Amino acid sequence: MKSEIKVTIYEDNDALRETLSFLVKGSEQLRFAGAYPDCRNILENCESEMPDVILMDIEMPYLSGIDATRLVKDKYPDINVMMLTVVEDRDKIFDALRAGATGYLLKKASAVQIIESIIELVNGGSPMSSEIARKVLQFFTSPNNKIQNEYTLSNRELDVLKRLVAGDSYKMIADHCNISIGTVCGHINSIYRKLAVNSKSEAVIKAIKERLV
Repeated sequence: MKSEIKVTIYEDNDALRETLSFLVKGSEQLRFAGAYPDCRNILENCESEMPDVILMDIEMPYLSGIDATRLVKDKYPDINVMMLTVVEDRDKIFDALRAGATGYLLKKASAVQIIESIIELVNGGSPMSSEIARKVLQFFTSPNNKIQNEYTLSNRELDVLKRLVAGDSYKMIADHCNISIGTVCGHINSIYRKLAVNSKSEAVIKAIKERLV
């Protein structure tokens, strides 16, 4: 785990932006790297600060958080973007994930949950508020939203992929499937190979876009 995680905040609500800034500054594991009311200069900010994690609101002036996320991930794919928003609209959730966001929390999340989610994100997780994870799972478990499995994923691989989409960590997947973490890693490597992707975020985005689970 990184000894220091650099965090940048994009939030147009002044009071919330200040609260989040204090939260990051008060954590021993996080380093405050800036807070901004809009995303107009986000690429320049990323170049100068190179944060590990961006906390991103969706509804902002000038440039939406989703469009800003897409810009960041295109130029700086290693920067993790976590949406922190009141938006629970399913289309907005999927648009954010397709843009490259690897976490999605609601603003009502507790301070502890926000800090833990930032750390989880940097360590390979895809944290989501329970309400968001449920919407994603409900979408994929609806018979009308599934398509044919053209990638020859096994039932176990589909189960693991579903848990990745839900934001579970490797340990959570292992506990859910009653298998070892090493076996989880083996299934995930197989999923990457069959889907022709190189990362968890790419696999999740492909699963969402093509309705694989």
